[in-house]
Amino acid sequence: MNKEKSDFTQGSILKKLIPFMIPILGALVLQAAYGAVDLLVVGRFGSTAGLSAVSTGSQILNLVTFVITQLAMGITVLIARYIGEKSTGQIGQLLGGAVTVFAIVSAVLFVVMVFFAKPLAVLMQAPQEAISLTTVYVRICGGGIFFIVAYNVLAAIFRGLGDSRSPLIFVAVACVVNIIGDLILVAGFHLDAAGAAIATVAAQAVSVVLAIVLLKKKDLKFGIQKKDFRINGQCKRFLKVGLPLALQEFLTQMSFLALCAFVNKLGLEASSGYGVACKIVNFAMLVPSSLMQSMASFVSQNVGAGKPDRAKKSMFTGMGLGVIVGVVVFICVWCFGDVLTSVFTTDTAVIQKGTEYLRGFAPETIVTAVLFSMVGFFNGYEKTVWVMIQGLVQTLLVRLPLAYVMSIQPHASLTKIGLAAPVATCFGIVLNVIFYLIFTRKMEWERKNKELL
Repeated sequence: MNKEKSDFTQGSILKKLIPFMIPILGALVLQAAYGAVDLLVVGRFGSTAGLSAVSTGSQILNLVTFVITQLAMGITVLIARYIGEKSTGQIGQLLGGAVTVFAIVSAVLFVVMVFFAKPLAVLMQAPQEAISLTTVYVRICGGGIFFIVAYNVLAAIFRGLGDSRSPLIFVAVACVVNIIGDLILVAGFHLDAAGAAIATVAAQAVSVVLAIVLLKKKDLKFGIQKKDFRINGQCKRFLKVGLPLALQEFLTQMSFLALCAFVNKLGLEASSGYGVACKIVNFAMLVPSSLMQSMASFVSQNVGAGKPDRAKKSMFTGMGLGVIVGVVVFICVWCFGDVLTSVFTTDTAVIQKGTEYLRGFAPETIVTAVLFSMVGFFNGYEKTVWVMIQGLVQTLLVRLPLAYVMSIQPHASLTKIGLAAPVATCFGIVLNVIFYLIFTRKMEWERKNKELL
């Protein structure tokens, strides 16, 4: 039964896509809640400086985590491809090479985060009274970076195997361990930001152990030998897929920091309102994000099985599903933005500013479903260089410049700044439609040439 569920090359696309996507969505929801728990517990039982430290330190940790997740997408895509091609013998070599590469990455991150924690805190413009606590938070997370990297790599492996439920299980366990750890270390022992960092690392360590146990229990059609744990030919291939995505994610995250700086210039109320709105935006974007991750595995497996038409159909199915959900989310954000922001604050001015930003951002919930379905499609085809290019063009040439221009206008409106996101996404859709037409014509031409030969 499990093999049938993880075989995306036959049967109803919708009936296969939704069950695969829902656990990914659940895992993303838990991950979004993961960071919120640290802030909530430290905010209630720690100090103001500790709250600032966790807020700033988690931005650094999120940057690392998002980049690692995108880099690991290369593993997901290739595993799904090899399964579709029925050439599972290459998966062992792929995993051995990937473990070697990510071990090196972990070692580099360990050195940077442990020995350069204070410069990183200063670079992030942490308040003077919170620099020492921010340094401690980053240093502790750096000390446990192996577990944080390992978790994301293992999640990528499971998704490549067509199993999205197991990652949901171990992220749920991690969430519970993190909450318990926060309550014991922060509320009980008053360790403040340090306690939150220790709880985070401990939770990731438990999830890694559980993930390895679950992986060993799976009926895998491949084996891993000692000779596979080295830099091999598979490393080049998965890095070719993952590196462009990781670079795009890094620059995108940096652009978000720049956007935050634009808004900060408008005053404390605008800054706070934008911060609250961003928490709501993170949850609003979970469905398109889960759709994109699901689409990459779905398309890659069908490409490997020689079913390009089914791969295309899955993209359009994903678009339809995403738009339906996006319309519902749009109505909630547009009509009840003030209610949503009031969950996080009682300050009337902050609620007003947050609602203003959400009004401009709201159309993004619909158009992103279309864009992310196309991005997932191209990821499945290993066209990640294109994905990187279109992402950087819409972010650096449309969204940031438009947001900056709107922010320097007299009586600048957060609604207009928020509108920069859907405008950039629409521009990205146009770029991707053009590339899709060129790409499909090229595939058709190559198919006809093969038939003639």
